[in-house]
Amino acid sequence: MNRMLLLGGVVLVGIATAASSLFTVHQTEQVLVTQFGEPIRVINDPGLHAKIPFIQTVISFDRRLLDYDAPGEEVILSDQRRLIVDSFTRFRITDPLLFFQTVGAQEAGIRARLSSVVVSALRRVLGNEPLLAVLSSDRARIMTEINRQVNEEARRFGVAVEDVRIRRADLPEENTQAILSRMQSERERVAREARAEGAEVAARVRAGADRERTVILAESRRRPTRCAARASRRRSASSPMPTSGTRSSSASTAPCRPTGRPSPRARPGWC
Repeated sequence: MNRMLLLGGVVLVGIATAASSLFTVHQTEQVLVTQFGEPIRVINDPGLHAKIPFIQTVISFDRRLLDYDAPGEEVILSDQRRLIVDSFTRFRITDPLLFFQTVGAQEAGIRARLSSVVVSALRRVLGNEPLLAVLSSDRARIMTEINRQVNEEARRFGVAVEDVRIRRADLPEENTQAILSRMQSERERVAREARAEGAEVAARVRAGADRERTVILAESRRRPTRCAARASRRRSASSPMPTSGTRSSSASTAPCRPTGRPSPRARPGWC
């Protein structure tokens, strides 16, 4: 019975020892083996590997593309304009040993380091560029320079930066409100000018219509007077001298002939 217990204990210890001495490296991982906190070797090949049990420790790092979203930072451009720049970074751990020595065993530690590196590169590069260059086709050139500077500084952490991009570049809130107020004032000025021009054109049209109306009314009042005077002269010229003291009544009833162009409101053929 004692032998069976001893044999069972030996088997359990052997299983535990074997389990602690073997480990698996996945395709998406790279492993750093340490002994009493000191790095021993780096394993990049996937598969089953062995280590000294209870002495050596395995630290895994992701070999896939990682991302870091930086918070918005205020940057002053070369033309003294202020921008709130929101960027993101794509990076990969290429040297686990250097990463462990400079950052530590946790991948979260690199994010704080990248934050200062990216912000410094953004301020250096954008500080030499005007606002129009940031918003134009020169933005690709600017991002290439930022990516180069960030990658150079990130190499000392065992990290390769694949890409740095500006997700959004906005004006500060106070500048945005000032621009909106200026745009509103400009639109109101244009509206006032348009209304003033319309009122001026309307006044000219009304004045022309009133002048034409006055001329038409005056002409209509003068035409009957001229016609009556002309008819009276014709009657006087065509009437014979009275012999018996009686006046011929035929001249007073004779219609006058039309003179010139008749008025549209007068009866055709009559003055």
